Amino acid sequence: MSLWLLIAMALDAVFGEPDEIWGRMPHPAVLMGRVVGWFDRSLNTGGPARGRGILACAVLVFGAYSLGEALAALPGPFAEILLAAILLAQRSLVDHVRAVAAGLRHSLAEGRRAVSMIVGRDTAAMDEAAVARAAIESAAENLSDGVTAPAFWFLIAGLPGLLIYKIVNTADSMIGYRTPRYEGFGWASARLDDVMNWIPARLTALLIWLVSGRPGPWREIAAEARLHRSPNAGWPEAAMARALGVALSGPRAYHGRMQEYPWVNPQGFREIGAAAVEAACAMLWKAWAAGLCVVIVLAWT
Repeated sequence: MSLWLLIAMALDAVFGEPDEIWGRMPHPAVLMGRVVGWFDRSLNTGGPARGRGILACAVLVFGAYSLGEALAALPGPFAEILLAAILLAQRSLVDHVRAVAAGLRHSLAEGRRAVSMIVGRDTAAMDEAAVARAAIESAAENLSDGVTAPAFWFLIAGLPGLLIYKIVNTADSMIGYRTPRYEGFGWASARLDDVMNWIPARLTALLIWLVSGRPGPWREIAAEARLHRSPNAGWPEAAMARALGVALSGPRAYHGRMQEYPWVNPQGFREIGAAAVEAACAMLWKAWAAGLCVVIVLAWT
């Protein structure tokens, strides 16, 4: 399985998500989103919803497992390699984050527009530093969610494991919110996503820490990671902040309401811009390369 992952990682890094293909047909992640949306519309219809959310999550997991087993049973490794390459997101992640740096170099408005494509917070009133921080935080978190975690679960459980992770992660991104509508219905998906990302988030932080060139004490990363509202996202974010020497997180607005989140690496630079975003993109590739080396070792041992 590690050899197939090695090939898939290389394909993703070279080709990413070409518009020539995905402009003409729906991406598998889009199809997953449509399935989750159908369950949301069909089952999340008011009243106590945790039981229906658990049922929806269980059906999604079983469906992903069954599809993965069916595809893995096809002759040869082609289906496994191709789908793994499609569902890894290293190249597309770097492209989206780099677009924020390019936007900021053009104008603040362009930077805000680009970052609004990759974050869920309010962007209309962001200054240059806030735009850069949002892009870097998204880069760190999505390196874990979009690259390390899919690769990890593919190594652990093959195509079924990869598809289960992706459908759970998609469900969490759509219904895993602590809002009146999703507090109950999205509970199971959000908790399962936390479990499935627990190891990958820490592996991602470790990779960033190892390739940073300035690895401070690991205990400081761990301490700041635990301050994050997510049990997992704080790990790659704290590692990225220290690797770049910048302060991340801090106050931000969601749906018109300011949230006073603590700073990550508060002693780091706060007046940052496009150059820091480009540095984050470089760090994404360094961490990816370190992960690739791990997969190479696994493939030839």
